[in-house]
Amino acid sequence: MPITVDIDVMLARRKMSVGELADRVGITPANLAVLKNGRAKAVRFTTLAALCEVLQCQPGDLLRWEAEDAL
Repeated sequence: MPITVDIDVMLARRKMSVGELADRVGITPANLAVLKNGRAKAVRFTTLAALCEVLQCQPGDLLRWEAEDAL
């Protein structure tokens, strides 16, 4: 998938655990792991906004597009 999720980077910068982020955002650690590991098919804007609020960042700090290699 050409969208890469960089939640790990922001967690490291904020010195925050996955569990703490999940609690503060209001989602389960399992759902956060699905998003963090790039397995999510969609993300709600309300969840993205909550992630940005807690991590004090912009959506572009969490998500980026990468071109897929042409086969």
